[in-house]
Amino acid sequence: MSAETARRSVRILTWAGLATGVIGGLLIAFPKALAFGGPWVQLALGIATLVLAFRARKAGIAEVPDFDGRLSLLAALLGFAVVFFAGQVAFGILMSAGS
Repeated sequence: MSAETARRSVRILTWAGLATGVIGGLLIAFPKALAFGGPWVQLALGIATLVLAFRARKAGIAEVPDFDGRLSLLAALLGFAVVFFAGQVAFGILMSAGS
């Protein structure tokens, strides 16, 4: 893969990760936006954010000579926050359903 192709794929992965993270964060801030399956959608968006961010970082470190990974790092941190807060709500739902 050429450096320009790698740079383009890193850019796409990073911005897609940021977009999914922002959507997940907005759903956490406004939990009534989704009437059904809210925490599970948030959890899926957080996991997708993490996957996209770490794929961008891996490709950037390996194939882009002057890679600056601050945006993909921001996406990864956003993904961890979304998974943390959505995971708390999902865990609470599972515990209330079990008892």
